[in-house]
Amino acid sequence: MSSWLPGAPCTPQDCADPDVPRVAAPLAVLRLTAAMAVLLVGITGAAAVRPLRPARRAQLTRLWARALVRAFGVRVRVHGGPGPAGGRLVVPNHISWLDVPLVAAALPSRMLAKSEVRGYPVIGALAARAGTLFIERDRLRALPRTVAGLARLLAAGTRVTVFPEGSTWCGRARGRFRPAVFQAALDAGVPVQPVRIDYRLPDGGLATAPAFVGDDGLGTSLWRVARARGVRAEVRLLPRIPPGRHPDRRALARAAQEAVATAPEPVLGPDLDPGPAPDLDPASEAPASQAPAPGVPAPVLPAVPRQPAVASESAKRPAASVHHCVSSSPAAASSSRTRS
Repeated sequence: MSSWLPGAPCTPQDCADPDVPRVAAPLAVLRLTAAMAVLLVGITGAAAVRPLRPARRAQLTRLWARALVRAFGVRVRVHGGPGPAGGRLVVPNHISWLDVPLVAAALPSRMLAKSEVRGYPVIGALAARAGTLFIERDRLRALPRTVAGLARLLAAGTRVTVFPEGSTWCGRARGRFRPAVFQAALDAGVPVQPVRIDYRLPDGGLATAPAFVGDDGLGTSLWRVARARGVRAEVRLLPRIPPGRHPDRRALARAAQEAVATAPEPVLGPDLDPGPAPDLDPASEAPASQAPAPGVPAPVLPAVPRQPAVASESAKRPAASVHHCVSSSPAAASSSRTRS
């Protein structure tokens, strides 16, 4: 792994609490078996789902993703609904390989992943059939072309999910949102959807079992999640940041990062809250539903200058848009054993 790729200080030894409640080993084996069955259903059924209407396809994707997460014994609570259709850059924080099906359960979209994912057994085939976008992380010069391709998809009305931290964190701390991929949202003139992911225990405390960090192996992580008892995943679809609110990709990345970091704690309720998250009004940061009164002209927004993605700029490294959901050593080369 290149030394410039972003990493986190989190490690399983320092961040994964070994004293969490656990289920019996036979139940954990049953969970893993059920998860594998759900994965195989996804692979074999992907071709049959593709010709369906987008709304029906999204509904089936959500059901499948929730079934996969539940197979591991993790309950899912989604706060906020998907909102209107259309292109949108979805930017969650990144803790675990579980983040990928969690986002799909809340907001089905195409994912951006490193190119090595194609070759992984089971998951690679599923990712390819699901329309995952792949990027060669070690080829910095390929980043402008990737950003341009993302912009075309977004402009065509496709939702794309990117994990802009570029590495997984344990949940006690979070990484900086790298700005490169936010240029695609600016070029396409589409909103940015911040998403906050948290894993909780029944008492409301932080669940560290799902964290996939440092030199953690995928098999070890799968077993740790399958053994954990009472883990609940909280997915918050935060107010969308509309186009024109921020003048450049760095400001837009900072705004999305701040939205995720300062998201208020959700009110406990049903597992799924269908109410859509509002847009932020470009002029006042109030919800877009608070429209100007009749006869009052809407504020005129300044033109947003386009900033091309330049390969030589370190802030646009491709790892800013790559998730590590299936890597056996997602940050081994760049993570120290420092408690985060």
